[in-house]
Amino acid sequence: MAPASAQNAATPDIPAYIKSDVKALEAKIVAWRRDIHQHPELGNRETRTAKLVADHLKKLGMEVQTGVAHTGVVAVLKGAKPGPVVALRADMDALPVTEQVDLPFASKVRTTYNGQDVGVMHACGHDGHVAILMGVAELLAKRKGELRGTVKFIFQPAEEGPPEGEQGGAELMIKQGVLSTDPKPEAIFGLHLFSAGRAGTISYRSGPAMAAADSFHITVQGRQTHGAYPWAGVDPIVTASQIVTGLQTIVSRNVELIKEPAIVSVGALNSGVRDNIIPDKAEMIGTIRTYDPKMRDQIHRRIKEIAENIAESQGATATVHIDPGYPVTDNNPALTAWAAPILEKVAGAGNVSIGPKAGGAEDFSYFQQQIPGFFFWVGSTGPDVPLDKAPSNHSPLYKVDEASLLTGAEALAAVTVAYLQSR
Repeated sequence: MAPASAQNAATPDIPAYIKSDVKALEAKIVAWRRDIHQHPELGNRETRTAKLVADHLKKLGMEVQTGVAHTGVVAVLKGAKPGPVVALRADMDALPVTEQVDLPFASKVRTTYNGQDVGVMHACGHDGHVAILMGVAELLAKRKGELRGTVKFIFQPAEEGPPEGEQGGAELMIKQGVLSTDPKPEAIFGLHLFSAGRAGTISYRSGPAMAAADSFHITVQGRQTHGAYPWAGVDPIVTASQIVTGLQTIVSRNVELIKEPAIVSVGALNSGVRDNIIPDKAEMIGTIRTYDPKMRDQIHRRIKEIAENIAESQGATATVHIDPGYPVTDNNPALTAWAAPILEKVAGAGNVSIGPKAGGAEDFSYFQQQIPGFFFWVGSTGPDVPLDKAPSNHSPLYKVDEASLLTGAEALAAVTVAYLQSR
């Protein structure tokens, strides 16, 4: 949780140098972001990005460790005065998306992903996250003589998930000791650019802020027969259709929705090869989104019960596999309450708001399971685009208004310095 002194005191003053230093770094931050955007790399393959980051941090005189969780970079900046240890995190990976934004630095990169030739694009703002944290690192290194405590910079690969068959992301960084080796951070901060907010605005939420995301795979085994003689077999398509309908009753009838929302969605249902054959098997995949651990367990159990029991009633069998994904992104309430007024000092009270729960997931949540964490959102849509028309994150049309980079850098630097000064 936030330091006791910080919880009980007035909002810490933000040094005047933060705004001016960020402004002085604007050209660098924008240039870094454009360079990374033009050269995107998928998870666990961020070698060029990692080198750019590591070279920059070494020039700043930091202790730098590379190759963490494949391509991650971790650096330590020790202030001139004793104080706490805080961690800052930025994710580095891009997505298998073909860019459709008309920019001079648009990505033309292509690669093979899951056996398919795909475009590669920073369609979720991670290029901005890296550039922001590089700027914050330079700002804090410049002010090292005035700085209390220690800052651990975490540039993380594979937030969007590692390649099939590999480990990666925050979970692997934690396994490799990023939070448990000295200096051990006592809190962690992170941010995310998002298209639903106007550039210059910030939103946050205390407690469960982003969903836990799990996936499920159900195989329905029937018995194949001629389409003209359905009674001679067991139809897995009809059975699977009943399972799809049955799964919708979990959220509408089984879970306590006035406590927390939940989502169970079937994303694909595949079976059969021609019109006059009832096949022997049907397969479906889907996603589960929850904000409460007990509700998450309940939904997992009900998916299995419903699928298996419906299948049995039809003379078929159902095999259910649930793959747990990222846990809930859960902002520490005390840390959030402490940080919110600092964000208002940065962006102005009218530009900071409490955001709704997000259905998306974030592997920053793994860091929050180990130490108190605060994760907030920085609007990235420019004034010329209506917010309800702005292409969303993960869209091939996602476009970042670069003014948001300064807001993000100033906010992240401000909460960091304020935290270090609060002890």
